[in-house]
Amino acid sequence: MELPRNNFKKALKAGTHQIGIWNSIAGNSVPELLATCGFDWVLIDTEHAPVETVEIQSSLHSISAYENVSAVVRPAANDPILIKRILDMGALTLLLPYIQTAQEAKDAVSYVTYGPNGMRGMAGMTRATRYGTVENYFKRASEEICLLVQVETIQAIEQLEAIALTPGIDGVFIGPADLSASMGYPGEINHPEVVKVIMDAISKLKSLNIPSGILTLDFDSAKRYISAGTSFTAVGVDMVLLAESTKNLLAKFTEY
Repeated sequence: MELPRNNFKKALKAGTHQIGIWNSIAGNSVPELLATCGFDWVLIDTEHAPVETVEIQSSLHSISAYENVSAVVRPAANDPILIKRILDMGALTLLLPYIQTAQEAKDAVSYVTYGPNGMRGMAGMTRATRYGTVENYFKRASEEICLLVQVETIQAIEQLEAIALTPGIDGVFIGPADLSASMGYPGEINHPEVVKVIMDAISKLKSLNIPSGILTLDFDSAKRYISAGTSFTAVGVDMVLLAESTKNLLAKFTEY
């Protein structure tokens, strides 16, 4: 069997902008529903959502049933054991949270890479290897694995170039919420100073030819960051959309 192809990584390399949506509701029905909606990528979040690592594989199954949509997984931490398990489940693209230094980025690359250049543990009977049927998987896995790292503090922004240029990093995701807190404006993601830092970071990454990404639920902010040069932009979160649509539905009936 051929090595599974990573269309998300292919689009990054081609410079094609990709619109994504966040999956924070546990179970396989919601990620499958999101996969039918036309987004380029669906992120399965296990950092800030009650989604356990063991649930990821069923979500990957659900999303993979649909063409033209890629699954991205955010582990709870930049941890070699978590990362090993998630890759063995067949995840091709990872977004690792809270990367602060070039050394942490280098460690992350090691965690997704087999020896002798990395420390990813080897196991043959996994979904990643299509249960032992992918030819030369251990030699070729890195061709299709896409590693994204998240910078979400002003301290990480100060190390942006060194993090971004770490060999093996495929893209950098900017986290506005934690960035705002680290700058002294907790929750004020549209504060002018926060926006300036984000825009400067996008510009810097563009000059380095490193794809950048962000999550924003504000339409005008999304347009601004896409126009500035983001390569992968998430524009919604399932839980937020559910809450908003439910409240809007009830509002239509308040007079009855």
